[in-house]
Amino acid sequence: MKSFVKLTLAALLAGGTLALSASSASAMIACNGEGECWHVTHRYAYHPEFGIVVHPDGWRWGPGEHYVWREHSGRGYWHSGVWIKF
Repeated sequence: MKSFVKLTLAALLAGGTLALSASSASAMIACNGEGECWHVTHRYAYHPEFGIVVHPDGWRWGPGEHYVWREHSGRGYWHSGVWIKF
């Protein structure tokens, strides 16, 4: 009986840890002046001349605005449809 209780507690602890780590993952939305947006997990120090604006994850563009999603992995930004690494 004791091993069953220990196993149950271990499973609950593991499940709780997994749930907490999944909820702590956050993303932001970066957009350039050309209407290209993508998700970022870190707030990079984009140069002002890049024209990048970083929004919170729940941000949505308005009905009269025209943006497109362009996802890419790694560090960089979109410029005229081309992913620029940095």
